Amino acid sequence: MCNNWTKISLAVLCGLLAAPTTSFAEEDETDIKLGGAVRLNYGWKDYTDDSDGQFDFELFAVDVDITKGKWFVDSQFRFYQSFNAVHHAEVGYNFDESDRVAVGVSQVPFGISPYSSHGFWFGGTYYLGFEDDYDTGAKWTHKAGDWTFDTAYFFNSEYDDSARYGRYSFDVASIDGRDNKEDGHANFRAQYQWGDHVIGASVQGGKFRNRTTGEKGEHAAAAVHFDGRYDTWNIQLQHIYYYFEDAPELQTADNRIAMSAFDFPFEIAAEANVTSFNVAKTFKVGNEFVDKVVCYNDFTYTATKNEPGLTDSIQNVTGCTLIKNGLYTYIDWIAGKNMWFAGGPGIGVYNGPEKWRSRLNINIGYYF
Repeated sequence: MCNNWTKISLAVLCGLLAAPTTSFAEEDETDIKLGGAVRLNYGWKDYTDDSDGQFDFELFAVDVDITKGKWFVDSQFRFYQSFNAVHHAEVGYNFDESDRVAVGVSQVPFGISPYSSHGFWFGGTYYLGFEDDYDTGAKWTHKAGDWTFDTAYFFNSEYDDSARYGRYSFDVASIDGRDNKEDGHANFRAQYQWGDHVIGASVQGGKFRNRTTGEKGEHAAAAVHFDGRYDTWNIQLQHIYYYFEDAPELQTADNRIAMSAFDFPFEIAAEANVTSFNVAKTFKVGNEFVDKVVCYNDFTYTATKNEPGLTDSIQNVTGCTLIKNGLYTYIDWIAGKNMWFAGGPGIGVYNGPEKWRSRLNINIGYYF
């Protein structure tokens, strides 16, 4: 269930393991690290008839990290209840401390790094494909003093099949009446380390293609962000503007486009402004059960155009993470208005009366 880039990554991985030591400096040794995670999840929703909620197995993940000299392989595969999916799988080369190149299924350099949120459910930007998104392509990272520059080109999403909904990252999807797929995009991000804080800007531009008509449309996005560290406090501010071309031949004339992940397709507004404001505080505990606790509130507002069939969406996540060595327990209260994964029909779309919905989520995971 791997695409061509995943196969290439695995082939290079095997080549690194099997390569004779004479092909590298004598002191270079192959360093293999195996890891992963096991997670259980309890969820209760105020918009279902299940008064007791649901407690079940959620995830088993396997990590394989390999370094040999300046070469590296970084990969993770995930097993969920209803599907299995690659999280990331990249092969790369560290030229020096300033330059690094990676090829494969890699994190898209856009917005706050690595996440524009603190909780298990991420921010609203995740469900729009602008947070912790992984696509297939090549990425170059260059550091110069306090600056970090990421330049990348991605040929397609991690699976070049927009009708495959079982995936980790949220990508353009093919559904009845909206038969689209991602067809390449370029990214550039610049970040400046200002003391303990990071200021950055990102741009993204590319194409998407309608599989029924064969026509291509443009999509673009831009973002500015601030990730501030004040002793035990963390403040994140981010604003994103994104746009997908609307046209009858692209099946987006009603200003909507489809996305999917985790086995579920849904619709989003084809154009919107997305603002995030997140606050977190870390408490040191250091007892037998908990080393530290991180409490947070992550807020995302998606503002759409004043067009029929569209409306604004809100997501707010309040919670705490209890950390003890590799044991992470997320306790989140997710509230949403017209928000996907919180009882809404999509993001930025209007399908009837709007109402606030909420859910309690407790995720217990051990990372090894």
